[in-house]
Amino acid sequence: MASYELNAFDRFFDISLVGAIEQVNPNTLNVGYWLRDPNQLLLYPEAVAAHPRKDFLWQETCFEIFIGVQGEDYYREINLSPSEAWQAYQFEEYRYPEDMPPKPAYDIELNQLKRTHYGLNVSLDLTDFMVKHKLNWSDLFIGLSAVLVTHKGEHYYAMQHSSPLADFHNKRDWLHTF
Repeated sequence: MASYELNAFDRFFDISLVGAIEQVNPNTLNVGYWLRDPNQLLLYPEAVAAHPRKDFLWQETCFEIFIGVQGEDYYREINLSPSEAWQAYQFEEYRYPEDMPPKPAYDIELNQLKRTHYGLNVSLDLTDFMVKHKLNWSDLFIGLSAVLVTHKGEHYYAMQHSSPLADFHNKRDWLHTF
């Protein structure tokens, strides 16, 4: 398991966030997010039942996983809410198509999504995505990010920020490889 300290774009230090990535079984990706919010500033969305797919989760506190493929333009974005709603999107290249909401990706399935006392855990089944594109783990690279909505505003956390504006779709900031 590899872990990464995610940094706030605006250098907001009141909340710290760590993300961990683990490959399990042939096509299962597990990710955990650990929050430290000693002043309880984070605002959580209302809980939902049965892990529905839901669009626009990034408008509230939301954790995100980006899955890129070495040498390819296409990628996937997975949004995970502490409400336990989720969605996966497919892009052909950087932020394209520009539809809002983006086109759902049904080649990634949710095994488990759970809000915990320390953050969020998710297990994703990448079988259809990996088989369809004939991918191995070594072909993939992963970006972790989060939109944290607090009493002090929205804060954008990522593995790194190499753009002049917070941009989770920037593949240079997706640092994990297998």
